[in-house]
Amino acid sequence: SVPAFCSARYNLALLACFGFFLLYALRVNLSVALVDMVEPNTSLAKNVTSNVCPEHSSTINVPRNTTGEKYSWDADTQGWILGSFFYGYIITQIPGGYLASKIGGKLLLGFGIFGTSVFTLLTPLAANLGVGYLIAVRALEGLGEGVTFPAMHSMWSSWAPPLERSKLLSISYAGAQLGTVVSLPLSGLICYYMNWVYVFYIFGALGVLWWFFWMCLVSDTPETHRSISHAEREYILSSLKDQLSTQKSVPWRPMLESLPLWAIVVAHFSYNWTFYTLLTLLPTYMKEILRFDAQENGFLSALPYFGCWLCIILSGQIADYLREKQNFSTVCVRKCFTLIGMIGPAVFLVAAGFIGCNYALAVAFVTISTTLGGFCTSGYSINHLDIAPSYAGILLGITNSFATIPGMVGPVIAKNLTHNNTVGEWQMVFYIAASINLFGAIFFALFASGEVQDWAVSGYHMHRN
Repeated sequence: SVPAFCSARYNLALLACFGFFLLYALRVNLSVALVDMVEPNTSLAKNVTSNVCPEHSSTINVPRNTTGEKYSWDADTQGWILGSFFYGYIITQIPGGYLASKIGGKLLLGFGIFGTSVFTLLTPLAANLGVGYLIAVRALEGLGEGVTFPAMHSMWSSWAPPLERSKLLSISYAGAQLGTVVSLPLSGLICYYMNWVYVFYIFGALGVLWWFFWMCLVSDTPETHRSISHAEREYILSSLKDQLSTQKSVPWRPMLESLPLWAIVVAHFSYNWTFYTLLTLLPTYMKEILRFDAQENGFLSALPYFGCWLCIILSGQIADYLREKQNFSTVCVRKCFTLIGMIGPAVFLVAAGFIGCNYALAVAFVTISTTLGGFCTSGYSINHLDIAPSYAGILLGITNSFATIPGMVGPVIAKNLTHNNTVGEWQMVFYIAASINLFGAIFFALFASGEVQDWAVSGYHMHRN
């Protein structure tokens, strides 16, 4: 094969990694900033939590910056603000996949991130104008982010040689975890020392900067790339020649009747339920139940995603090694990785609810739970490219639409279940997430496939017409 170092496909993976880094930084910074944006007396929690776990004696006593505006939003309003992002996000998934197959992923991904960055810059203004404006801006950010994953999948369908798929995709999508890792503690520090508005200004500006690099350095296919070596171009094109379809129309019906596709849908939905519930509510859980202050909170909230990032990178390497060197079938690797990545987290998540005020264990269990989830990236998460490389963007649009529902519903349900912030209420939240995970893992193990499906290759329509 063609060396990976400085190759066009690995450059694409790295730039994409930075892009997803920023996308997730722009997505999660609100859950940290929100703690600072709300007047402390508006959430019931204060008088209730005191008897659950003891307060932490904080050694760092820095004069905290309190110049930021404070808003009196109750718990339910906060749930809506955190969920609003996903209302935009769900709308553009399938159109994003379809558009990427028509105009190419480069422009779509570029402008998706550019748009999100611009709306992030407008967030403080929107919050001042009123909660309706804030929800609208977050929903618009969601619209921009909605096209990004399908666009990236679509680009990889023409860039990733089949045996390097897990490696390349895990590098590019691992940026999302890294974005979470860096932006949770960083947002906490910015809120602490500066003012919460800068959380939005700093990350928004970085997103605009990234956009310039992306537009200059990337191209949709190896054929159109300006500086790719002849050897690499040939290597990529020849490895994909039997896998791509030349037909212009999308085979919607056989696609939607395909059981392997539904296996991915169910797995994706289940995994995201846990992922989003934790992503949006972990800062709250740390603060209200475990009683960490914002600074400790940011670092500890980020720890699980750091584990997940490491796991994604490593499992991508392992998955391709098993397929290439050990001759494991693709479907076997995808199923095993999905089972580890969904049952592992379920077990540790439930355990996390049962250790009372043992902070170290709580953090450890939540960390292990999220880390093991990283196996899923080389499991169901890139299975779209195995079963239908030509339509990978559209398939990801379909599965991600379903997988966005937990982002809209999960945090709202969790906020409703935890009105009094008792340990028992949080155990319920963890139970629900774990059982959904378990179901998704079993369903995927039963019905997934690793082969290119008949409807996804060129000759398929011949005998029907």
